[in-house]
Amino acid sequence: MKYSVFLIISVFLILSCRSESVNVTVIPSDDDSEEQPMEENPDNGNNEASEFDNGTMRGLSSSEIVAEMKIGWNLGNSLDAEGATETVWGNPVTTKAMIDEVAQRGFNTLRVPVTWRFHQGVGPNYIIEKSWLDRVEEVVNYARANNMYVIINVHHDDTWIIPTYAEGDAVKPRLSKLWTQVANRFKNYSDYVIFETLNEPRFENSPEEWSGGTAEGRDMVNQYHKTSLDAIRATGGNNSSRKIMISTYAASTLPLTMNALVIPNNDVNTIVSLHSYFPFPFTLEGTDTTWGTDDDRAQLTAEMDRIKAKFIDNGRAVVLGEWSSGNQNNFDDRLAHASFYANAAAERGIASIWWDNGNSGVSNDGLAIFDRQSLSWPFGEIADAIVEAYK
Repeated sequence: MKYSVFLIISVFLILSCRSESVNVTVIPSDDDSEEQPMEENPDNGNNEASEFDNGTMRGLSSSEIVAEMKIGWNLGNSLDAEGATETVWGNPVTTKAMIDEVAQRGFNTLRVPVTWRFHQGVGPNYIIEKSWLDRVEEVVNYARANNMYVIINVHHDDTWIIPTYAEGDAVKPRLSKLWTQVANRFKNYSDYVIFETLNEPRFENSPEEWSGGTAEGRDMVNQYHKTSLDAIRATGGNNSSRKIMISTYAASTLPLTMNALVIPNNDVNTIVSLHSYFPFPFTLEGTDTTWGTDDDRAQLTAEMDRIKAKFIDNGRAVVLGEWSSGNQNNFDDRLAHASFYANAAAERGIASIWWDNGNSGVSNDGLAIFDRQSLSWPFGEIADAIVEAYK
């Protein structure tokens, strides 16, 4: 490779979990206007567990949970699409048949990215539309029907979750209300349901967006994690010990961001969430279509070793919530990279979740290995290689 390790790590997240932008400008305000009407108060939660989930908390440690999560698949660019519906970025409506197929292929975990801002009312209560919570729960149940772990997060809400001291007093109440409602909705689910407080939290379009942020930004990200975790824990029940994924600034693996991460309340029931599209020129940028030299393997090994030394060796469980590579008509190189990556993560006790955005075409954004329309696997060998790594 013609890129230094520093450059690769510094920029690997630039295209992470993004899609073509859409011109949507309707964002709920934070004023004291009249609240949106709703059919029921989501804060009341569910009184019964789902028919697909027995509600049991098994008392497992974070590391034991991660060991069971193994390999996962992201339902990317669907419920996290930046618009009023899950199809606004071109993916079909998610069906149980899709998730059945993913589970049958051998994936243990489904990550469900969710964007909430198009479905959340104004302050002071910031009520989430009941229909949207219902839809999120429906998709969660697709996974639970297959006995999969499932991760629910706050995804493309960066337009209002701005990590600055000036915005903090406005962000925290809304974020707390959001997680209170989500946590209550899923309070009676078992420990197979995991919450992820924030996805790649960062100050969008700032000069330091993908290079580790500023000291202020890193501090505010830690504060927002604490706000979220405190809201979840306050709902009680199974949420008192539910596993919660906490990310670094922008979910980056830069030493700067990993060192700055503060686990809220030193909570033992947390899991560190990282994204590592490594090496970036090969996985996302599309400027290098080859992978597999001894140097390539050594650099990826070093990336995994840095993560292990910082967290695993210090008793913190880790999930690589996103990784993948774009289709550049370089199948053999992608297969070699995916197999090596998954094996390296598995050997270090790190669960990893492939970012699938639904696009399998030839482009640096062609990250899909599963066709959601035909329920087929255009890159089934990649799927099988990463599943096999965890056996």
